Amino acid sequence: MVTTTDTTASRLPAKPVGIRDSLSYRIFRVVNAVILIGVMLVTLYPFVNVLAQSFSSEGYIISGQVNLLPRGFNTETYKVVMGDSLFWTNYRNTVVYTVVGTAIAMVLTTTFAYALSKKRLKWRTVFIGIAVFTMFFNGGLIPNYILIKSLGMTNTIWAIVLPNAISVFNLLVMKAFFENLPEELEEAASMDGLTTYGIFARIVLPLSKAVLATMVLFYAVSFWNSWFQAFLYMDRAELYPVTVYLRNLIAGATNAASVSGGAGADGLAQVAANIQAVTIILTVLPIICLYPFLQKYFVSGVMLGSVKG
Repeated sequence: MVTTTDTTASRLPAKPVGIRDSLSYRIFRVVNAVILIGVMLVTLYPFVNVLAQSFSSEGYIISGQVNLLPRGFNTETYKVVMGDSLFWTNYRNTVVYTVVGTAIAMVLTTTFAYALSKKRLKWRTVFIGIAVFTMFFNGGLIPNYILIKSLGMTNTIWAIVLPNAISVFNLLVMKAFFENLPEELEEAASMDGLTTYGIFARIVLPLSKAVLATMVLFYAVSFWNSWFQAFLYMDRAELYPVTVYLRNLIAGATNAASVSGGAGADGLAQVAANIQAVTIILTVLPIICLYPFLQKYFVSGVMLGSVKG
């Protein structure tokens, strides 16, 4: 005789049996974790060391006792650097150059990459060849300087943002991304009456958040860290970005240490290291704060479920 309880129990689904990882796979995971943690520590150490130096007193820096933790906690250098009006003027310039340059670069790169991703584009191969050619060959420093000067762009923002408006590497990455988008989406949007610009703005760009966020970060970091263009095309200190301010600070400290000579040179070099550390921290802080807001797009599957089979 079969009881009701037995009948009900027989109808219940069996509990899934977990698959145990093999010994070799578990060893791989442990070794992989150890290696990645080691790489993280090696990468993080220089930044932590600079941060510790920025809050350390000159005496401990001179004696080389600063490692991972500040010694002789000191904020006077921060007060000196942040009290310099030129530093904040250059800092504002860097923000403006980065925002304007990134905006222009994103508009030009996305539109150019989208056009190159279409196989029906006339002379597509020629345009790709011209873009790739510039990755390996350029006019040279002196012709570029003559060109910028003849266009009247010296001592202007355009000397910084326009020559670097398109990175060919970023262009090719975006082109490859656009080529992998399903053509069915654009065909359906075209049948609904959208023009090419409408498809690009309302279909392609919303599906490209991951690559757009990545390119924004690449361009922003590039413009933020750039100093040679401003150093070459600008001769007014109030127009410099903060990276040139940092460069001049380091060069000035190095020259002062060289002129003094002997033990005094070592002392000045170590004291200058505190000023450099403070300026480095203040310079990289905005980019570090920006990264967490864009990092989520690097791993998100924006195309998941966009096309159903």
